[in-house]
Amino acid sequence: MDTIHYEAAGAGTTSGFIVILLGGLVITGALVWAVRLGIKVRGREHAHPRPGERHPRLPEDGPVRETREYREPDEMPQATDASERLTPHELRHSGGRRRADQAPPRWDEGSSGSFGSGGTGGR
Repeated sequence: MDTIHYEAAGAGTTSGFIVILLGGLVITGALVWAVRLGIKVRGREHAHPRPGERHPRLPEDGPVRETREYREPDEMPQATDASERLTPHELRHSGGRRRADQAPPRWDEGSSGSFGSGGTGGR
């Protein structure tokens, strides 16, 4: 009776190995097919421009520069009646507007800057 169990266990291991081997071959075949498909698709794409052909160029007046401006919040318009709702076309297009004074904000003497309560800083 022990011999039958050993033979069954050996047969199960062999069939499991065959299933794993076939699964690996299927996955390998799928990967090879995907790579060949990618090569074929890439071959149909337009060629990259050569050094003398249509590359992007700088504008004649030089590179485009960053624009900095100071903004201030644009308050939400208030409805005239409490039961009235504002519709999207009654709202402004931006959350802020350009500040009239474009001088950068300065540190005020006696304030703490960005941290703390604005006290003297003593213990």
